[in-house]
Amino acid sequence: MKNDSNIIEIKNLDFQYEDSSKKVLKNLNLTIKEGEFVCVLGHNGSGKSTLAKLINAQYLPTNGDILVGNMNTKDDEHLWDIREMCGMVFQNPDNQLVATIVEEDVAFGPENLGVERSELRKRVDDCLELVGMSEYKRHSPALLSGGQKQRIAIAGILAMNPKCLLMDEPTAMLDPSGRRDIIDTILKLKDLGKTIVHITHYMEECVNADRIIVIDEGEIVMDDKPREVFSKVEKMKQLGLDVPEATEISYLLNKSGIKVREDVLTVDELVESLMSL
Repeated sequence: MKNDSNIIEIKNLDFQYEDSSKKVLKNLNLTIKEGEFVCVLGHNGSGKSTLAKLINAQYLPTNGDILVGNMNTKDDEHLWDIREMCGMVFQNPDNQLVATIVEEDVAFGPENLGVERSELRKRVDDCLELVGMSEYKRHSPALLSGGQKQRIAIAGILAMNPKCLLMDEPTAMLDPSGRRDIIDTILKLKDLGKTIVHITHYMEECVNADRIIVIDEGEIVMDDKPREVFSKVEKMKQLGLDVPEATEISYLLNKSGIKVREDVLTVDELVESLMSL
């Protein structure tokens, strides 16, 4: 459900904090199309979370420009339009939950946007259904698991009907089950045509992305399909990053003389390659 129009354009972007002489991001040029699912990888301190906050206009570029839906993040009059278009999901869902009842929490954002009561009810129900949390709508968020809280946080952003979701390590605090729930939700949103920018340090979460962007020392060093990026195992390791477990096993097998397919991404693909020997 991608189309050819860019929802995000980043041109000659530099960014450094006021109290630092070092640039966090350097001469970044990047476009993201509507409906694309893009993963951003990089070791801690590489600048990937800063990039998300720049797209969301929480920070402004030191040099260069960021256009979100053709609106420049430097233009004050577009600030809330940009944040409405690009909703942000943070690492810790507790920082985004504001109400004592789940459905009230999901309603909080659109209610503040002035959404009518009948439309508000529909949005809350639809978004809870989408993230698989309808049965919890009258529960307290405080009683939910980390993964469930994160799904409620995502529902709250979706209820504001953004075109794009910026996800800043939303699975970092979750157990494997919670991480799977969030990735399943992301894939549902991709199928609905939402643009997703997913910042993560879990390589398996990127397998179904349209593109992976790797940032190192504030610069884009790789930008390609997952199969192309992860097949460069040695380069990823030089950058201090891992690859999916199945890709790593394939790499080690080939290194030891057992010739299997080098660009596998999943266990199923690895098994299929081994079976064909």
